[in-house]
Amino acid sequence: MSAEAADREAATSSRPCTPPQTSWFEFVLEEALLEQHLQKPSPDPPPVQLIVQFLEQASKPSVNEQNQVQPPPDNKRNRILKLLALKVAAHLKWDLDVLEKSLSVPVLNMLLNELLCISKVPPGTKHVDVDLSSLPPTTAMAILLYNRWAIRTIVQSSFPVKQVKPGPPQLNVMNHIQQEKELTENILKVLKEQAADSILVLEGALKLNKDLYVHTIRTLDLLAMEPGMVNGETESSTAGLKISAEEIQCQVCYDLGAIYFQQGSTNAAVHEKAKEKFFKTKELVAKNGSSSLHFTIDEERLAGYCQACEVLTSSSDDASQQATPYSQIHSCMKSGKYQDLVKIFLEDNLTLSLPEQFRQSVLRELFQKAQQGNDALDEVCFKVCVCNTVCDVLQGRIIDIQFCQLFLKPSKEKIDFLLEVCSGSINLENASEELKRRMAAFLKNLCLGMEDLQFVFMISSHELFIKLLKDDERKLLIDQMRKRSPRINLCTKPVTSFYDIPASASVNIGQLEHQLILSVDPWRIRQILIELHGMTSERQFWMISNKWEVPNVYGNVILGIKDSLTRDLVYILMAKGLHCCAIKDFVHAKQLFAACLELVTEFSPKLRQVMLNEMLLLDIYTHEAGAGVSGERPPSDLISRVRGYLEMRVPDIPLRQVIAEECVAFLLNWCENEYLTMQVPLPLVQTNPYVKLGQLLAATCKELPGPKESRRTAKDLWEVVVQICSVSNQHKRGNDGRVSLIKHRESTLGIMYRSELLSFIKKLREPLVLTTILSLFVKLHNVREDIVNDIAAEHISIWPSSIPNLQSVDFEAVAITVKELVSYALTINANNHFWLIIQADIYFATNQYSAALHYYLQAGAVCSDFFNKMVPPDVYTDQVIKRMIKCCSLLNCHTQVAILCQFLREVDYKTAFKALQEQNSHDAMDSYYEYIWDVTILEYLTYLHHKRGETDKRQIAIKAIGQTELNASNPEEVLQLAAQRRKKKFLQAMAKLYF
Repeated sequence: MSAEAADREAATSSRPCTPPQTSWFEFVLEEALLEQHLQKPSPDPPPVQLIVQFLEQASKPSVNEQNQVQPPPDNKRNRILKLLALKVAAHLKWDLDVLEKSLSVPVLNMLLNELLCISKVPPGTKHVDVDLSSLPPTTAMAILLYNRWAIRTIVQSSFPVKQVKPGPPQLNVMNHIQQEKELTENILKVLKEQAADSILVLEGALKLNKDLYVHTIRTLDLLAMEPGMVNGETESSTAGLKISAEEIQCQVCYDLGAIYFQQGSTNAAVHEKAKEKFFKTKELVAKNGSSSLHFTIDEERLAGYCQACEVLTSSSDDASQQATPYSQIHSCMKSGKYQDLVKIFLEDNLTLSLPEQFRQSVLRELFQKAQQGNDALDEVCFKVCVCNTVCDVLQGRIIDIQFCQLFLKPSKEKIDFLLEVCSGSINLENASEELKRRMAAFLKNLCLGMEDLQFVFMISSHELFIKLLKDDERKLLIDQMRKRSPRINLCTKPVTSFYDIPASASVNIGQLEHQLILSVDPWRIRQILIELHGMTSERQFWMISNKWEVPNVYGNVILGIKDSLTRDLVYILMAKGLHCCAIKDFVHAKQLFAACLELVTEFSPKLRQVMLNEMLLLDIYTHEAGAGVSGERPPSDLISRVRGYLEMRVPDIPLRQVIAEECVAFLLNWCENEYLTMQVPLPLVQTNPYVKLGQLLAATCKELPGPKESRRTAKDLWEVVVQICSVSNQHKRGNDGRVSLIKHRESTLGIMYRSELLSFIKKLREPLVLTTILSLFVKLHNVREDIVNDIAAEHISIWPSSIPNLQSVDFEAVAITVKELVSYALTINANNHFWLIIQADIYFATNQYSAALHYYLQAGAVCSDFFNKMVPPDVYTDQVIKRMIKCCSLLNCHTQVAILCQFLREVDYKTAFKALQEQNSHDAMDSYYEYIWDVTILEYLTYLHHKRGETDKRQIAIKAIGQTELNASNPEEVLQLAAQRRKKKFLQAMAKLYF
C-alpha cells in the first residue's frame, strides 16, 4: 500500500460519525485532507492556513478566577489542536519551501518545536550533543528539519525585503504587526546565536549515509494513541515517509552552502566551503533530479551560487580564472585594473555573453566608488556606461538615463571613445541588417541631439557613419541640421588630409570650414582662411559657427576692418580666445590672444589696447586659478598692470565692464587697500561704480582695526548699498481711475543693480572684505521694523542703526542677498565660526530649528577642536545659547533644554524646571543626566521622579548627584573642571545627533 493510500485510509477510519466538541477542528481538517486526496476543490481556508488557526487556538492564554492571565493550559483540547497542525504539515510532506512561503517565523518555530516534542526529543537538549545515528529515524529527521529551517531562516533574513505599503492605520492591526515583528527579531537572535551548533548538526547529518523517515498523518496518530493501543508499532519503526540518504545529502548540502556563502561576506575563506557544498549539490541534482516528494532545489539559483563561488575563490594568478568574463571582471575590480575592465566590456559587445543586469551592477559599483571620492573613476564610469549603451542599442533596448546625463557636456575625447566602441561592437561584414539599422539610428539621433556642430562633424565624417547611412539618409540629416543652423555647411564625406583635398570645390570648402571650427592653432587658422578666401570671396567666414561670440563693444570695431581676410582672422582669433578663456583653457587662450595682438599691432592702436586689456584679464584668471589658490601673491608686474588699467586714459577705447570688475576684485583679494583708498584717481572713482565700491570697501576694512569713532567711510559704504537695495516707486492710474503704486525691484537709484553687486561680491575671497560686506547686509536686514529675530555678525556695530526712509528698501531682496552671501562665504571657508553663526541665525529666523542647531554646533566645533577645548565666549554668547535652548524646546528635546540652561552666565532654573516637567520628550532623557553638573537641577530631578513614582530614573539622578567631583565643598577649580568635562561630552553627543 502507498503512503498516500495509507494516509487516506487512516484518516477515513479514524473519523467519528458525530465529532465531539473537543475534536471539531480535527473533523474539519480530516474532511479537508480527504478532499485533497480525492482531488476535489481545496477547502477554504487552504491547508497551510489551518496550521495558523490550530496553533493560534492552542496558544491562547487563559484567565483564572482572579482575572489573571495564565499560560495556555496543557489539556486534551490544546494537544489535539497541536496534533492537527502537525497533521497538516505532514500532509504537505514537510516541504520547507511551501511552509516558509505561507507561515511566519514565529508560527513555523512553534510548529517545528511541537514536531521535536512529539518526536521524543528531550526539551532543553542541545542538538549538537545528540548522536543522530543512535536516534529513531523520525526523531533524527525532526532534528534535521528544525536545524535546516534555522539555517534557511538566518540566510533569508540577510536578504533585503521590500516594504509593504501600509493601508489605513488600525490600532489593533498595528499592534499585532509590531508584536509579530518583535517576536520574529527575538527568534532570529536566538537562531543566530545557535547557528554554529546548527551547522555542526547538519555537517554531522552528511556522515549518516542512511535513509530517514519523516512523520505522516498515520505515524502522528500512532504517537497520539494511548500506549496500550499502538499494536506493536513504536516510534523506532520505519513507519512514515521515506527520505533517501541521497535526498538528505542534497538538501543539507544546499542549505549549508547557502549559510557558508552568507558568512563569506565577513570571512572570505568560508567561500571555499560554500563552493564545496554547492558543487556536491550540483552533482546530486544531476544524478537524481532537482525535485522529490520532500523538497525542490532551485536550479537557476544553484547555478548562480556555483558561478559566484568560482569567481570568489579564484586567485589572481589562477589559470582557470581566464575561463569566464565574470572571473576577469572580478579580478579587475579587486586589483583596480579598470582599463582592462573596459577592454573586457568592449570585447563582450561582440559576443554579448554578459547579462544586462550584471553589466548594470558593475557600473553601479563603479559609480559608488567614484562618489566616495575616487575622481579617477569618472572616466572609467563613462567608458563602461558607453559600452553598456552600445550593447543596449544593438539588442534593441532603451538607452539608459545615465548615458544621457554623462553626455550632457560632450567633449572630443568622449566622442572619439564612443565612435571607437561603436566601430568595435559591430562587424559590418557579418552583421544583420537589423543590427546595422539600429546602430545607424543611434548615430543619427546622436547628431540630431547635439548643439555643438564640431562634434556633429566628428560623427558625420566617421567611416562607420558613412557606411551605415545611405546617401539619401545622409542628405536628409544634413537638411535637418541646416534648418537648425542655416550658416553651417555640413560635409558628408570623411575629413581628409589638409594637403589631399578632392577636386570638388564644395567639398573643399566644407572640409576647410570643419577644420576651421575645430582648430585652436593660430597659424593653422590663418592658413585655412587664406585657402578659403582663395576659393571664394563671397563668404563671411567669421559667421560659420554660432559659438563664435565677441562682445558688441569689440564687434563694431572689428567688423569695421575693410580687408575681409584680416577681419575674419581677427574676429575668429578673439572669439576662440574668449571661448578658451571661458572654459579655463588658458594655454590656448594665451596663444590665440598673442597672435591676435601681433596682427592688430600692425594697423590698429585701438584694437591693440583692446587685446592688451583682454590679456591682462587672462593673466588675472590664470593666477587666480593657479598659484593664487595656494595663497601665493601675484607678481608685482601683474599688480602694476592692474593699476595701470584702472588709471588708463586713452580715449575711444572700447572697454568691457567685467575687466574693471575683475581688477577691483583682484586688488581687494590681495589686500591692496592702500592703493584703492589713497591713490586711485578721483575721476575714475566718479565714473566707474566698481572702483567706487572697491574704494569704500578698502577704506572700511582699513579702519576696522582702528578706533570705533572712525566710521565715516562705513557710513558712506552703508548709504551706497542702501541705495542699491532701494526700490523706485511709481504711481500709475488704472482704467477705473484709481492710483496704484508700482515697485521696481532692480531700480537705477544706486550706482549699480543689486544683481551686479552680488556678482561682484562673489568674486571676492579675502575674509575681512567678505566679513565687512556680510555684516553690512546683516545690519540692513536687522533694521527692518517687523523683524522678530536679529541676526548676529562680526563688526555689526560700525553701521548706522536706522534708515530715514524704511519703505524704500526692498527688505525681501536684502534677506535673499544675505542668504546667498553666507552660502558663498562658507564655500570660501567652511570653518569660519562667525559665518556659521550667521547661517544658524538665518535658519533660526526662518523656523528651521534642526538646521539652526546643526550650524550652531558646527560653529562651536570648528573653534574648539570638536569641543576638546573650551568654546570661546564670543562664539557661544548668551544669545546663541538661548536660541539653542529654544530650538531644542521646539523640537521637544526637553532634557537638552535643561542641560543648555546651565551654559548661561546665570543658570535659568525656571526654564530648566519647566522643561524637565514635560513628559513627552523626544530626546534620550535620563541618559543625558550624566551631563548635568548643576546640583540644584539634579536635586529637582530626584524630587520629580520620586513624585512620579519613577524609581529607575530617580536612581540615575541620585547616582549623578552622588559623584564626588560635584561636591559643593570642592575647590572652585575642581567644580569648573567637572562642568567643562560634562560640557564637552554633551556638545559632542549633540554634534553626533545633528551632523
